[in-house]
Amino acid sequence: HLRTGTQLGNALHVPPSLTSKTKPTKITQYPAKPKPRIAPSATNYLSFKHLSKMKIYGSLLALISLNGSTAFTSSLLSKPAFSSDTSLNASPPGMRGMPAPWETQQTAKNAPAPVVGNGVPGSAMAPAKGPSRYTKDFMRTLRPVKVQGSTLKTCSFNESVERIQVFLDTGGRPLNAEVNLWQGPDNAPQKIKVYLEDGMKRPFSAVIDTPGAGNAIAIRNTAPMEFPLSAYVEADNGGPGPARALGANAKPRTVQGGAVFTTPFDPNVKSIQIMLNTDGRPLQARLELLQGPNNNKQVMEVYCEDGMDRPFFVVVETPGDGNVVRIVNTATLEYPLSAHVEAFEIDNNRDMAQRGAG
Repeated sequence: HLRTGTQLGNALHVPPSLTSKTKPTKITQYPAKPKPRIAPSATNYLSFKHLSKMKIYGSLLALISLNGSTAFTSSLLSKPAFSSDTSLNASPPGMRGMPAPWETQQTAKNAPAPVVGNGVPGSAMAPAKGPSRYTKDFMRTLRPVKVQGSTLKTCSFNESVERIQVFLDTGGRPLNAEVNLWQGPDNAPQKIKVYLEDGMKRPFSAVIDTPGAGNAIAIRNTAPMEFPLSAYVEADNGGPGPARALGANAKPRTVQGGAVFTTPFDPNVKSIQIMLNTDGRPLQARLELLQGPNNNKQVMEVYCEDGMDRPFFVVVETPGDGNVVRIVNTATLEYPLSAHVEAFEIDNNRDMAQRGAG
């Protein structure tokens, strides 16, 4: 049986509004309203102007970063900014071929010492090698560096330097210092502690071998501020070096670990030369210059990481009478050392006077 829509809606409880026919809704379209035009103002003009400038500046910075200093040149193939002969030691314009002022000062600083002992007074200068190079008369011709009390001075040099001369003295006051050889960070392959009763009569003069690269000399004045010292540091590249020359010409004395070796010298000996080395083991020793019983005039405590590559060579002044050198091997029995002790300067006039008086 078919039922009408009204009966079906009533049966399903559907509201009559859903089942009744409604008229279609008419959609009316209205034209879009035009957007109002904003009149240009001073603020908008300035914003546009700043934006244009920022774009221009950004383009210029990008151009400079890409092309460097040649961005504003007429041609990119122009000559470089630095000529091929530019160097740190180049002479100023107008002085080509002439030594620079610092080169002239360095030449005067490294001038050889006068002839000592066997030369003729007033004659030409002797070459800066041989025994006269390691005397206090020659070292004091160099320019000193003042090291105040409780201060540190360092001096670095390139790997072409084979050895370094270190000379320390005072105006007659005591001297307490440390001389260390640095090679790289936190590495000191050689250390020397020095005590002098009189830095004028008995200065400290040593030659330190510097094999390898990255070497530097550090001089620390451990005395109070009232006791400054003068330091002289000079490169020495001539010949095999005084340490190896003495080792080849003098008979060594073996000093076992914990042993003591002493040797006296005649009054006519003005200075002596001492060289300590090992067969490659570490070296620890104490050198003393005595003048009378237990009267230390000069004391040196030496440590070397390798006694063969870095032997210790020192020249000790011995004014007066009764001078005795005492060498103590402070290492254990497993670390012996070889000691070479010879006279360095001899006053023949004093020897002849003593013989004539005798």
